[in-house]
Amino acid sequence: MEACQGIAQGDSCLAARGSSLLSNLVLDASISLTWLLDDETAPEPDAARQRLATYSAFVPRIWHLEMRNALLVAERRGRLSRRMSEERLDALSELPIRTDQAPNFRAAMDLARKHDITFYDALYLESALRITAVLATLDKALARAATNEGLDVLAG
Repeated sequence: MEACQGIAQGDSCLAARGSSLLSNLVLDASISLTWLLDDETAPEPDAARQRLATYSAFVPRIWHLEMRNALLVAERRGRLSRRMSEERLDALSELPIRTDQAPNFRAAMDLARKHDITFYDALYLESALRITAVLATLDKALARAATNEGLDVLAG
């Protein structure tokens, strides 16, 4: 399926563009971090995590960097010990999440300009558009951009 190009080899997309039953989900760091930090709570992250059982979940490569950086910052601020941070990374690696290996950087740059969002956020938006996915985010600007692009959004 052309819309699914760039996904790690062996992965397959389950939804066609325009389908009323999307089965792909792109997670951004804002929603995923709430699973790792005890003092971050909202109903939307729980809903996104529940969908991991029935949806194919994807993240752009930058998600891995953002997750690790956020845990490191949490360590430095005394929110987590190093051991707790490592345990959360181990738990994260067990989740059924696939990495989008071939983002379209030009398209992401165009989306960032069009919606006045960061390039990093545009990578999540570009992935969701390309693989026809619901975008799960707590970032209001990113959620608005996704809605303006016609995507379904699981947002806070």
